[in-house]
Amino acid sequence: MNKQLHIAKRNHVLSLMAQFVTEQTPNLLAANKKDLDAYQGNDIAMLDRLKVDKNKIVGMAESLKQLANKPDPLGVERFTFTHENGMHISNKTAPFGTVLIIYESRPDVTIEAAGIAFKSGNKILLKGGKESLHSNLVLVSLWHRALAHADCSLDWVHYLQFDRTQTQTFLQKPTQTVDLIIPRGGERLIAFVKKHATCPVIVSGRGNNFVYIDGEADLEMALDIIINAKTTKISACNALDKVLIAADLPRKHEFLSRLVQELSKKKMTILVDEQLADLEGTSAISGEEVWYEEFLDYKIVLGQVPDLQEAIAKINTYGGGHSAAIITGNTEKAETFMNTIDTAAVYHNASTRFTDGGQFGLGGELAISTDKLHQRGPIGLQHLVTNKWYVRGNGQVRN
Repeated sequence: MNKQLHIAKRNHVLSLMAQFVTEQTPNLLAANKKDLDAYQGNDIAMLDRLKVDKNKIVGMAESLKQLANKPDPLGVERFTFTHENGMHISNKTAPFGTVLIIYESRPDVTIEAAGIAFKSGNKILLKGGKESLHSNLVLVSLWHRALAHADCSLDWVHYLQFDRTQTQTFLQKPTQTVDLIIPRGGERLIAFVKKHATCPVIVSGRGNNFVYIDGEADLEMALDIIINAKTTKISACNALDKVLIAADLPRKHEFLSRLVQELSKKKMTILVDEQLADLEGTSAISGEEVWYEEFLDYKIVLGQVPDLQEAIAKINTYGGGHSAAIITGNTEKAETFMNTIDTAAVYHNASTRFTDGGQFGLGGELAISTDKLHQRGPIGLQHLVTNKWYVRGNGQVRN
């Protein structure tokens, strides 16, 4: 792999990228318009992720600046030990080597994910979707310009302009060393990568996030959180899909009627289970399989459960392992929920929309992992590293 770059050089490249992305706003917007005009699908989530506007470009530049100001994630000592024979043993963070990121639609991944991979000392292979090709090529050209200005090899950031067949071939028999693959996209993409990859894969999995409204919930708070979590960005993996209502919720019918009214203003399709079948403005769910679905659409399911334990069981059975929230004024119930729910992020009285590397203080994210190895939840700078053991002696041998 490429010789490791000094942190000052890595930061210089990131700072240059922030400058170039800002300066090239008109060209990037023009390229993105070509992608938007060419898109012929009917996936509203993909279309939303594809779009680049001035605010998103400002966000790209800001994420690069923040990365440049973060501490070096490499060489951080995580463990130290002096052996009885005098050897000094330590464990320090180290780069993976080469990271392949396969993603659909979102040009901002070409900035944020590549920036995190580069800052953490890894060579990046980018395989974007055909729907965002024009936008991605402009952004990769800026990466190469920044690398050249900083007197770095252009190999640190490489774009793979492959079709599906070429991608499969590369996954099965890479023409260069690949140490880690991170797919960012729908379940079909993730299944495709896991099936064909010959090196470790970190799954940036589905959402299908739940919120449980406990019998001791503040109803105004619950309403605000549900509307925020569901409607502010339906294409986000941290968006809400399922709402579970406690059977003993005070003023339950009044609350549900208001919730349906507010969701309907957002043109939401509202599905309910058999316990809530008499709720006006809703439709019955078609079967149990709907509880497993991540919608990424203007669709939500409302259901009723008898108690906290049933809510926990249902979320652990059907949820995507991403995020789950409880709305309650009872801290003991909240602790039980948060300690028992099997998701990467758990919330008490807050929206699931905060499951994000930037919001969690990581300065951005490469992906949000629903795997448990080697990192769960948002993957930031300090997580896109492996480790290495350093043993220093003066002639010791083992008997």
